[in-house]
Amino acid sequence: MATRTRRSQRRTEALSRERIIEAAVELLDATGEGGLTFRALTERLATGAGAIYWHVANKGELLAAATDAVVAAALAVEPAQPPGSPREEIRAVALGLFDAIEEHPWLATQLAIQLSRSPWGSVTPRIFESLGRPVRALGVPEDRWFTAGSVLVHYVLGAAGQNAANAASVRDLAPGVDRAEFLDTASKAWEELDPDDYPFTRALAGRLRDHDDREQFLGGVDLVLAGITADPGRVSPKSLPAAFGQAPGSDSSATQAVNGRAST
Repeated sequence: MATRTRRSQRRTEALSRERIIEAAVELLDATGEGGLTFRALTERLATGAGAIYWHVANKGELLAAATDAVVAAALAVEPAQPPGSPREEIRAVALGLFDAIEEHPWLATQLAIQLSRSPWGSVTPRIFESLGRPVRALGVPEDRWFTAGSVLVHYVLGAAGQNAANAASVRDLAPGVDRAEFLDTASKAWEELDPDDYPFTRALAGRLRDHDDREQFLGGVDLVLAGITADPGRVSPKSLPAAFGQAPGSDSSATQAVNGRAST
């Protein structure tokens, strides 16, 4: 009995939780979520299912751990040049997440699940803290932190996820069709739209063909930051009633508060 226990201890020590998560990430990258099974994992690690269950209870826990590991690694990457300002720090964090989601196509879906189903888990606070601290350092008033942080997080994850989906779609095209050819086809289709019905979309056709995904993504981050750091006193009261569920033209204390005016 003692010999069997010692062997079990050696087996679980050799097969660490970190190694299991690393193998899970490798499987997810290669085959997607559908390919991550405990059978595939045992084959990859040359072990039995019991040794894996010793460390992780089920697939959900394994997916959450893999997501957290990839996000933690992405946020730990040091940029080539240390950020010289909170704005640059936000751009660096955003780009790290963008690259991670592009490298791991399954990550976008898992991040959405983590944010919506288990915001108390490790992933959501990790991302909010990484983007929120420099938001605070920008001088954003505390009563706007939640909204500012949420908008920034949703833009970063949403735009990065859409970019990853676009890249996956291009990879699934016919052999020999690359991104440039795909965008050229889309751009030509936009150019042929009715100018009366789609004047704005037709005007963007050339930019669609030539745009750089990373530059566009960072441009969006800059637009979000411009809004976050804008003087709230510039917000027009006429634009607020719908957001507060008011009747148009009403002048509530909430409207006044958002515009920095004390109610009388």
